[in-house]
Amino acid sequence: MRVERDFLGEIELPDAAYYGVQTMRAVQNFSITGHKLDKEFIIALAIVKKAAAKANMKTGRMPTNIGAAIVEASVEIMAGKWHDQFVVDAIQGGAGTSMNMNANEVIANRALEILGHKKGDYTVVSPNNHVNMAQSTNDVIPTAIRIAIIKKATRLYHELVLLTDSLTHKANEFNHVLKMGRTHLQDAVPITLGQEFAAYAAGVKRAAKRVQRAMQNLLAINMGATAVGTGLNAEPEYIEEVVRQICWLTDETFVSAPNLVDATQNTDELAEFSSTLKICALSLSKMADDLRLMASGPKCGFNEIILPAMQPGSSIMPGKVNPVIPEMVNQVAFQIVGNDQVVSLAVEAGQFELNVMEPVIAYNIFNSLTILTNAINTLNNRCIMNIAANDCRCQQMVDDSIGVITALLPHIGYEAASLIAKEAISSSLPVREIIKAKGLIPNDQLEIILSPGEMTKPGIAGKQYLSSTGQDTA
Repeated sequence: MRVERDFLGEIELPDAAYYGVQTMRAVQNFSITGHKLDKEFIIALAIVKKAAAKANMKTGRMPTNIGAAIVEASVEIMAGKWHDQFVVDAIQGGAGTSMNMNANEVIANRALEILGHKKGDYTVVSPNNHVNMAQSTNDVIPTAIRIAIIKKATRLYHELVLLTDSLTHKANEFNHVLKMGRTHLQDAVPITLGQEFAAYAAGVKRAAKRVQRAMQNLLAINMGATAVGTGLNAEPEYIEEVVRQICWLTDETFVSAPNLVDATQNTDELAEFSSTLKICALSLSKMADDLRLMASGPKCGFNEIILPAMQPGSSIMPGKVNPVIPEMVNQVAFQIVGNDQVVSLAVEAGQFELNVMEPVIAYNIFNSLTILTNAINTLNNRCIMNIAANDCRCQQMVDDSIGVITALLPHIGYEAASLIAKEAISSSLPVREIIKAKGLIPNDQLEIILSPGEMTKPGIAGKQYLSSTGQDTA
């Protein structure tokens, strides 16, 4: 064991530990979620610390040997080493001070080893004086959060693009499959299964664009703001250089926020990003609902599409297969809606020069990004790519429907069409047979008007009918 001190007193630490006294106090105070810091966030913290060390060396404030050791330690963390030494809980008081100090202490102690000194010898390399030079928790944590979000959101965007491609492929594959459209869960007019999947693809593509726009708003960072945005203890040359270093390390176009006080006080852009994830999840959940309904059955439901069978669906009913992948998407959406509500409350709860609730904001956004990305990947690869259409069932439902009567409105009027619909319901006779029996429209023209394929293309059936009767279509 070794003993470390802060202004509150002494604490014993294991000799093997790279974290220090302030980290240990946070561990003792905050046993909340059981979840440690997100891996991408730990890497983001190391990126910030490396960038700050290089910027401080460039301004001449940081001794070169100490700065080089801090850089080397940070690079190791960026490569995945020492993550087990980040032991603070993901939700904590202090606006993330414990997260920042956990990084400062791990990097300081590893730098001490690199320089040939024992852990805890902070007279040589100090977590505060050196690793945290020209920084504050209040600019380090917001910046690291944004770096981590951008990296995670890039993967989410990629999965949304792949899902859009798969849905578009299915739209083309199903373009010939006629089925009944539904509104209010009641029969409406025919549509192609391809048109429905093309609409899903358009919605997902729109979600991808929203994510991309929201990512752009997170590229303004407040490094150099230090405690309240005034830049106390940070030189102008350092502020410019630290942002440049972060851009180089992340391969992203981060910029210094135009108003560092605003960027330190306010977290509305994080609320906007969280809301974007929520909207994306809602769109996917609606699509999942549709898939579950269209696949319902197989004998006593719609049974219009066949989802890939992923696992037995019941411990008591042999042969039952459930739509487990769409069900998972629904549940992920519910979680993301809840996460967004937490973010909204936390963003509102900031006071004056800082929002101290950033740990819970980050925790929920990271969670939303992770589960949404994983859910989309699973939905695409284990469901959408292998969906099949039940062509015969779709055609049967079109043939049995009364929704096709809507196409007759321009020719016999709403009132007459309503009477035919009522008779079709009471007699169970097809609409086509009733109209033929009544002789309301010549048979050859009726076939044109009631062609379900033509009814899925705006104006085509009516124009064909008018043209065949010699009427002016202009």
